[in-house]
Amino acid sequence: MSVRIAFILAAALLSAAPAAAGPANDYPTAARADYVIACMASNGQSHIVMEKCACSIDAIADRITYDDYTAIETVKVMADQPGERAGIFRSSGWAKDLMDRFRQAQVAADRQCF
Repeated sequence: MSVRIAFILAAALLSAAPAAAGPANDYPTAARADYVIACMASNGQSHIVMEKCACSIDAIADRITYDDYTAIETVKVMADQPGERAGIFRSSGWAKDLMDRFRQAQVAADRQCF
């Protein structure tokens, strides 16, 4: 086989290779579904609202990694707990920074989707 034919075959095989396996910050389906369900509980139970809520979590996933999203969800849950031990999640700078990042991402997502 000549070098030219080998090169053409290699180029054809490379062009037929599948694309990358999705976005770098892809969230598990269950996390996306939980967000959409909570969003719909706040905004209405219609198909249009479901589409807007799905758009919203997609937009958030474009701005925040899943690891940061799980940390944010943990801070939200813990900050709502009563008592002194949960106070660190309500008053620490790192927790406030995480929540600020999430609020900014959520505002941008709302502008994009709602």
